[in-house]
Amino acid sequence: MVKLEEKEEQLNSTFQALADPTRRKILMQLVSGEATVLELAEPFEMSLPGISKHIKVLEKAGLIERGKSAQYRPCRIKVEALEEANIWLQQYKKLWEDRLDRLDEYLKELQKSQRNQKNV
Repeated sequence: MVKLEEKEEQLNSTFQALADPTRRKILMQLVSGEATVLELAEPFEMSLPGISKHIKVLEKAGLIERGKSAQYRPCRIKVEALEEANIWLQQYKKLWEDRLDRLDEYLKELQKSQRNQKNV
């Protein structure tokens, strides 16, 4: 079983990797399938070493993996780390949905109260 500390480290690594817009765009490219570093670099005005650094951060965070072939090492997305981040975020989604539901109820009560005061 994975220790809580390891899960926290993984989440930190995931969110640090996702904090950069270039890395998020690289992940979006990989959603449609695997790609080489050259293919991933195409949309960016950045050197190959620069793109490679971003890919290494994503790989270290467990968000992507690279093929093992010596000549052709395509990158592909790994969903496990994203699933863990999504599970963590879902806790807060529920919290905010509950709060917004309570706010909605309060506003409805307030409107009803104001209508009642106008009718008096």
